[in-house]
Amino acid sequence: MQSLKDNIHIEDKYLGVTLGAINLPRGLIYVDAPLTPEDGRSWRADLLDLESGHERLLINLDTNLDRIIGARAMDTKILAHEKLAEFFSNRSGTFKMQGQRTGAEWENIPTLSNIRWAPPQLTLTKRITMHWGESPLILEHHPGSDHGAIWLILPKEKIIFLGDTILKNQPPFFANANLQHWINDLDLLASETYKGYSFVSGRGGVCATSTFDKQRQYIEDVHKGLEVLARKNAEAEETEKMIPALLDPLRFLASERELYIQRLRHGLAQYYLRNYIEDKDENK
Repeated sequence: MQSLKDNIHIEDKYLGVTLGAINLPRGLIYVDAPLTPEDGRSWRADLLDLESGHERLLINLDTNLDRIIGARAMDTKILAHEKLAEFFSNRSGTFKMQGQRTGAEWENIPTLSNIRWAPPQLTLTKRITMHWGESPLILEHHPGSDHGAIWLILPKEKIIFLGDTILKNQPPFFANANLQHWINDLDLLASETYKGYSFVSGRGGVCATSTFDKQRQYIEDVHKGLEVLARKNAEAEETEKMIPALLDPLRFLASERELYIQRLRHGLAQYYLRNYIEDKDENK
């Protein structure tokens, strides 16, 4: 566990996403959850030595399954964007391994199934401010990387939990993204508004501000590539030709390559279908 401040901690040892814990007078706030129930219980045990108030709250930073499958094991109320509540509205009460492969981390755990979902009891639409101590916590909707993505901002401590807005040496998830919003989000992070802040990636931990320019260029390249395909009236399957160039600048283990190829294969095709083919059909 890495401590960013005396009361703000992050953890990368569990499969899935970077976890956070914020220790406040009112209680302990968990940022995202480990994938498996066993890891969830272990993470909670890791935090037992922190002196905090008695209340607990889990914040899910977006709708990606890597963040939400293990939420029930955290045994507390959940706060998330309303899009996550919508995600659960048409699903059964239990998670089962089936359907399309999206290139998410949970797909590497073959025994992960029959886990009861934990929908959020508390939701936001645009922005809320929480007061669990002397300094506020701000939750803002930033739907670039995911339609239900939020940032957790601690203005006094100058720390932001960014979820998948920034990823370190792995390709983004595009299926539920909005590329123009994403570019706007990255411009905001690089602006004077957040000068002097520390930024926590949801997949990789603390990241340097130089990462913003790299991520912005990456998203712009994806957008330009999709626009070229759209002008040619290409089919969604043609997006797969973009994958080698999108993997080339990233540095990752050889064992992760197939997972990341599938992440891009699924995400690019779904984004293209939603924004270029379905939209065109609707406008006929």
